[in-house]
Order: sequence, then C-alpha cells, then structure tokens
Amino acid sequence: MLSDYIPIAIFVVVATGFALFTLIFASLLHSEKYNKVKFEPYECGIEPTTDARDRYSIRYFLVAMLFVIFDVETVFMFPWAVIFDKLLLFGLIEMLVFILILVVGYYYAWQKGALEWA
Repeated sequence: MLSDYIPIAIFVVVATGFALFTLIFASLLHSEKYNKVKFEPYECGIEPTTDARDRYSIRYFLVAMLFVIFDVETVFMFPWAVIFDKLLLFGLIEMLVFILILVVGYYYAWQKGALEWA
C-alpha cells in the first residue's frame, strides 16, 4: 500500500533538492555590487520620467478582473464543445444557461460603466 507512494516521495525529494541547490548556487555566485541603476524599474538605459511607485487606476484592475472572468468562460466552454455530441439536449440547455448568466454579468458591467476608460 505504501509502496504506491514511493515514486511521489522520490519526486518531492528530487524537486526540493533541485530547488535548494538552485537557490544555494545562485546565492554563491551573485555579485555584491549595488548601485542606483539596479534599484530602478527599468535597466534599459531609458531615463524614468516618473516614480516607479505610481498608483494604477482602479479601471485597470477592473478590466483585468473582467478579462479573467470571461477567459475562464472559454476554459469551461472548450471541453463542453469537445463532448457536445454526447451531452445531447441537456448539455445544450446547461451551456445556454451558463452563457446567459455570463451575458447578464457582461450587461451589468457595461451598464455600470466598467468597460469605459474615459
């Protein structure tokens, strides 16, 4: 019974060992040179025009959350489309209800002005 878990235990030990080895090796090789440029957000030679700690507009996060929600919708729709022929009418109705809920949410966000930048 416990012998079934031996490959998993070996995997955990090897993964942990690799992570520790990588961290220790990187800490041994890093340089101690610190300068002003290293603390800037971009090390590409372009002079920063503003402080790196500027706040983002809440609109950015709102649009990002809406993107994640509707992206997850496609994650649920793809497997449904693959096995659509086996689900028959019940599967179609179930997906139509799911899409209807998402459309209502999209309409609500649109009416609240969440999709407008100005």
